[in-house]
Amino acid sequence: MSNAIPSSPRPEPGRVVRPPKAADQGGWMRWLPGLQTLREYELGWLRHDIAAGLVLTTMLVPVGIDYAVASGVPGIYGLYATIVPLLAYALFGPSRIMVLGPDSSLAAVILAVVLPLSGGDPVRAVTLAGMMAIVSGVVCIVAGLARLGFITELLSKPIRYGYMNGIALTVLISQLPKMFGFSIESDGPLRNLWAIATAVTDGMANWTTFAVGACTLAVILLLKGSERVPGILIAVVGATVIVGALGLAASAEVSVLGSLPQGLPAFAIPWITYADIVPVLVGGCAVALVSFADTSVLSRVYAARTRTYVDPNQEMVGLGAANLAAGFFQGFPISSSSSRTPVAEAAGSKTQLTGVVGALAVALLLLLAPNLLQSLPTSALAAVVIASAIGLIEVTDLRRIYRIQRWEFWLSIVCTVGVAVLGAIPGIGLAIVIAVIEFLWDGWRPHSAILGRADGVKGYHDITRYPDARLIPGLVLFRWDAPLFFANAELFHERVLDAVADSPTPVRWLVVAAEPVTSVDVTAADIVAELDETLRAAGIELCFAEMKDPVKDKLKRFGLFARFGEEIFFPTVGAAVSNYLKAHPVDWEDWEDQSP
Repeated sequence: MSNAIPSSPRPEPGRVVRPPKAADQGGWMRWLPGLQTLREYELGWLRHDIAAGLVLTTMLVPVGIDYAVASGVPGIYGLYATIVPLLAYALFGPSRIMVLGPDSSLAAVILAVVLPLSGGDPVRAVTLAGMMAIVSGVVCIVAGLARLGFITELLSKPIRYGYMNGIALTVLISQLPKMFGFSIESDGPLRNLWAIATAVTDGMANWTTFAVGACTLAVILLLKGSERVPGILIAVVGATVIVGALGLAASAEVSVLGSLPQGLPAFAIPWITYADIVPVLVGGCAVALVSFADTSVLSRVYAARTRTYVDPNQEMVGLGAANLAAGFFQGFPISSSSSRTPVAEAAGSKTQLTGVVGALAVALLLLLAPNLLQSLPTSALAAVVIASAIGLIEVTDLRRIYRIQRWEFWLSIVCTVGVAVLGAIPGIGLAIVIAVIEFLWDGWRPHSAILGRADGVKGYHDITRYPDARLIPGLVLFRWDAPLFFANAELFHERVLDAVADSPTPVRWLVVAAEPVTSVDVTAADIVAELDETLRAAGIELCFAEMKDPVKDKLKRFGLFARFGEEIFFPTVGAAVSNYLKAHPVDWEDWEDQSP
């Protein structure tokens, strides 16, 4: 099922429709993308959003409770951290599909602060966690307003594919114990696989629980391609009815959700003591960093999948607003959910109304019917997550990347392995480090070329690509295909001298075709000055052609422009050649000058 939002009317020929951005909205409306979505909402999306919201509800409840306990606070507060934040993100968040809530990536950070400071007091634990959410929210909002979302530009498509494939594998493996009806200590995907295999061979599996989960998964996969039938909802409701009607929770020890506490979260300011300020501030900043790194990747991935634009700065603001809402309504820090978001997508979500429906449904459950989902089997929920994780795995486009750019394919694989082995954030960090190294390598050892004149072809071209190209006697045309900076400056110096040494005729001029040079730093400028001295000592004049004005401006600041003189900077390679031929008559005839 496609989740793409219908595009704008086809423009006139010769025009394209630019993706809408937050900056296009005037005044305060730019900070409320939810209102803009509401203005553009189509009635045909409603049934999809409602069905997806109801499906999502079956995930929000158990996952919220589990992550609350993992974070060191009572389980009910995981639901409190779900309701109001989802409503806040629907208003401030730019993503059409993203689902926020308590998440495993934050549990360890929250627990590390809450556990030693609370002393086992659940009320104090909630207060500390709530203030961490407020700190995180403020940090994210300030970062968004400061337009720091540009860091997401480091996330290339292979990295995003690798991240999602790693997340899919991690999520899939994490659900297998629930499918088999036992629990293990989470210690990383690879160790978890070994622990699961050991537990199954030791006879710990509950095969009735497995059968319920397997049948649920089969129904979901069979109905996956249907536009009209909500397969996930049917599978979950069916599993719940069967388990409840047959009493499998008691007779076969099938694990079920059970009853929920009754009541809704209330507005409360989490007051902490002076002694708690520093660890809460540090913990809140750490949460902000982790949550935005996680959210930004997921947001970009789903923006690409739905062919929509997501402003990374607004994403920070939306995440911050959701965390503020969590902190002031008895919740704790939240992030994007790599398990609930794909469930919403698989269920047919079109807009953030899915999250609104899910939040309201959870609120109504707590208020009116806390026992409605008590027979919901955990293996059925595991099946929902597994089906969604399978849908996240990208194979087709990775095959294409493998064919056209092997190193980017392996970068994606490294990211997948990194996320699966180390965790989401370290895995992303590892992939980004590798990508930066690859970028620096390209700049460190760039391509360069000696240019010649090929008959019948306009311009001056690499003689390795045009072996028949002729060289102008006494003139070396050298092109450097990269920014000139500290890491490659010595190599530039070396290759220029090699070009002079390899010239078949004594050299009078060396012209650097500098059009690809986009920047020069101090180290490189000093190397260029040394090169000029070396060439002058050999009676060779150093010139430049097609140098960009911003690069010239830097040379002026470095004092090189005045040293060289403006006359050695030519607008084109052709102009440099013409001036050389005027200054130094040589035996040269251009094919364009020949009579027909």
